[in-house]
Amino acid sequence: MQSPFRIVIVPGWRNSGPGHWQSLWAEQLPGAVRVEQQDWLVPHCDAWVGELEKVLLADERPAVIVAHSLGCITTAHLGEAAAARVHGALLVAPADPERRAQLADFAPVPYAPLPYRSVLVASSNDPFCPIRRAGAYARAWGSELVRLQNAGHINIESGYGAWPLGLALLQSLMHVGSWQGDFPHSSGEDLKPALAA
Repeated sequence: MQSPFRIVIVPGWRNSGPGHWQSLWAEQLPGAVRVEQQDWLVPHCDAWVGELEKVLLADERPAVIVAHSLGCITTAHLGEAAAARVHGALLVAPADPERRAQLADFAPVPYAPLPYRSVLVASSNDPFCPIRRAGAYARAWGSELVRLQNAGHINIESGYGAWPLGLALLQSLMHVGSWQGDFPHSSGEDLKPALAA
């Protein structure tokens, strides 16, 4: 039986390489679709958003977006028609385009509420986005905020491969319910008591 949701994986600047949790999920999750960009090194907002919108509009099933870094900002820039196809979004370690000249085309970041449920995962020591900026994104977008301690950019360099906590958060987006929480670095088991509280 076909899933009612499509999982749409949206990598960030320079793509997500082998071993990255996004790459592992793209291989392991049935029917997952990965957005491919024409230029991963010199990103342009219109082109990146256009590729994501093309994927979303190609299928009428509601999508659950799994975005990392600049992929989160790409998702925030979606137009109304494409955003209407989104059931929920897991937004992990969003980038801050105003801090890097290479990403300046994505600024200013939209600060309007997202028209779907979203969970934003941020790290206390992300070198690409201060935790305060990530918190401001979450407040503006209406996202549930999950703060990880000392998790870097939540990528392969920070030790995030399969990332079971992330999978649990993704599953939560496919079910009714809402919660917020703080989780320590790379500890998937800590999700259970937090959800039970």
